[in-house]
Amino acid sequence: MNAFLRLVAWLLALALVTLPVVAVIQGWVGAERWPLRTLRVVGDLERVDAAHLRATVMPHARRGFFAVRLEDAQAAVATLPWVESAEVRKQWPDVLIVRVEEHRPFAWWGEDRLLSERGRLFPAANVAVPKGLPRFEGPVSRSKDLVALYNESRALFAPIGVDVQSLRIDARGSWSMTLSSGAELLLGRDDARLRLARFARLLPQLQAQDPRTLARADLRYTNGFALTWRETPGIGNGESGVERTPVAVPPLPATRTLASRPFPIPDSRFPAFPT
Repeated sequence: MNAFLRLVAWLLALALVTLPVVAVIQGWVGAERWPLRTLRVVGDLERVDAAHLRATVMPHARRGFFAVRLEDAQAAVATLPWVESAEVRKQWPDVLIVRVEEHRPFAWWGEDRLLSERGRLFPAANVAVPKGLPRFEGPVSRSKDLVALYNESRALFAPIGVDVQSLRIDARGSWSMTLSSGAELLLGRDDARLRLARFARLLPQLQAQDPRTLARADLRYTNGFALTWRETPGIGNGESGVERTPVAVPPLPATRTLASRPFPIPDSRFPAFPT
């Protein structure tokens, strides 16, 4: 009997010690005694709305210093538009620190998503998308290839004042792109880099020889191009297009296909736009 009473007394003493701790941790009591009074945001907020961020964190902060669930607060912040990563931690006695890193958009991906400089896709809904971003289309697994070829293409056409507007790779691995001039380039599956380099080198000569605007260039030939021109108003017969013009060039050297060549990305990040 005495042993039973001692056990009961021990359990009551244990409950008296642990229940207050559990109550504080669970937020049943203590929120008003150990409140979180300060929200400190770390990171330059250019696109994430500060008021929206505060409103998202406050319901979690009301639980108090000991009861706040950092994982839940962090998950809530991560769902905000433009947030690429979030970290939430607390600092004694009353500070909640939220570290936010924003998406830095690199390109459109299809019609409704954006590709960040870190290669992450995020929805474009409810965000103010910067103007002038290129548009990519293709399998998500080829995102690094798209970025690499895009940067190389821009470097090739920059000396002649032409930019790359969009770049696509289909399910078969066939490449195509649209230039800022409106010209569509068909590159095919193999040797896309070499075909582009050859075309960019000859484009100023082709434009000097023909006053019309280039509408389309089919580069999928070993020994040349097939060009389609648009009539410039006041020149020619005013037709919107003409028959393709073949252009002979030296054949390409034997190389591996673009799809089989890796695209190293420094520091696992996508490279910035070339200057």
